[in-house]
Amino acid sequence: MSLIITDECINCDVCEPECPNEAISQGEEIYQIDPNKCTECVGHYDTPQCVEVCPVDCIPKDPAHVENEDQLWVKYTKLTGNKRPG
Repeated sequence: MSLIITDECINCDVCEPECPNEAISQGEEIYQIDPNKCTECVGHYDTPQCVEVCPVDCIPKDPAHVENEDQLWVKYTKLTGNKRPG
């Protein structure tokens, strides 16, 4: 499942540089997450880094883009060319 940034976003700019897949960008009013690039940091970190740094807790899972961990690993592999360890 990719993540989504809600209207509670205060445009503090801390999430965008933390995303290893460059899935976060400035939208018209708030930051947005490209669901085709978001892997919830699977393959990079144990937890989504944008969620870790967000001061207002406005980055939940996106119910419109449901993916399990295996699907996130496939997306990670396609985005990075790296294989799943193990």
